[in-house]
Amino acid sequence: MKNERHGISIGLERVGIEIFIGLKVVERLTHEDYQIFTPVFESAFAAIEDPNVKMLVGLGDLGGWEPRAAWDDFKIGLKHGQKFKKIALYGGLRWQGLVAKIAPWVACGNIESFATAKDAMNWLNLED
Repeated sequence: MKNERHGISIGLERVGIEIFIGLKVVERLTHEDYQIFTPVFESAFAAIEDPNVKMLVGLGDLGGWEPRAAWDDFKIGLKHGQKFKKIALYGGLRWQGLVAKIAPWVACGNIESFATAKDAMNWLNLED
């Protein structure tokens, strides 16, 4: 059996009602990855009534989603999408722009696509 590296690296910071989430996706995401990730994500929102969320998502190493994992992602968006103020996607992938256009169907806030993490962070840090 071949062991393949895959999953989601996550970083969370909370200051008052502000939540910053940094994600980096590695290879093909599975339902099992979301079973590990989702409780961490849920706990970030648990103690805050109306959180204000900014998220940085690194997609450069994404190798795809299992269908069930894509469904898991969709469910998170439906449940928590109203909490997002800004989502920045980076990684230089051709289809990122399309994701940024489709994502507002399940997540509110501004969603933009960038080639680099630096550009994405600069945009997230801009005052609205």
